[in-house]
Amino acid sequence: MQDDDIDILFIGDIIGKPGRLAVKSLMGGLIEKYKPELIIANGENAAHGMGITPDIADFLFDLGINVITTGNHIWDQKNIIPYINTHDRLLRPANYSVLAPGKGYGVFDSKLGSKIAVINLEGRVFMKGLSESPFTVAKDIIKEVYGKADAVIIDFHAEATSEKEALALYLDGEISAFLGTHTHVQTNDDMILPKGTAYITDAGMVGSKYSVLGTNKDIAIKRYLTGMPEKFIPEENDIVLNAVSITVDKKTKLSKNIEKIRINK
Repeated sequence: MQDDDIDILFIGDIIGKPGRLAVKSLMGGLIEKYKPELIIANGENAAHGMGITPDIADFLFDLGINVITTGNHIWDQKNIIPYINTHDRLLRPANYSVLAPGKGYGVFDSKLGSKIAVINLEGRVFMKGLSESPFTVAKDIIKEVYGKADAVIIDFHAEATSEKEALALYLDGEISAFLGTHTHVQTNDDMILPKGTAYITDAGMVGSKYSVLGTNKDIAIKRYLTGMPEKFIPEENDIVLNAVSITVDKKTKLSKNIEKIRINK
């Protein structure tokens, strides 16, 4: 690491208690190896696979995670609503209405004094369709944080790979890193885009590798076989942690390297 480098660790969707405990047990090794100035994690599935609670958010912050991003399950646990209004390190997608609780972005101090903007956005293709476009909202926020941050990181929580690629290329050169979440399957396309933005379609999850997106495989298969609703329960065995490490040049605010991480617990 050079003096002008900023190292950032991004942990993919944390699935229920198994994911939380995996992060707890592996965090020390991740910090020792990658020496991140800031740690971001997507926590929208941290409460039994559906949403996040205040106690779980506090648990993740106590582990050393600096910023928690979320997505379409942010409101599943209703007690998170008053919490998110008073804890700006827990983000919800910025393209929700301005009347929604919480914030969708912030500029945060790293442990080495860098200013790092984190923006949380949600896709609209094959999703419930938020009224605000992530394309226009992203541009507005980038203008807002310009000059205030040494790095700009986006977690785009979206279903369609085409929407992720389109938005990343639209913002290439204006942000440091564009990290996809939501589909829970880590993709093999980590790269630096032509104008210097680090990119991966999906950072993956912290959950069972022998599951259906972190859910108990028998329950998920039964749902497909019968067409009947089933309560999703996180699978507890064979946990894998997926994450991404990014190195940003503080002078240019663009990325020098992106490395995907996959650790079997």
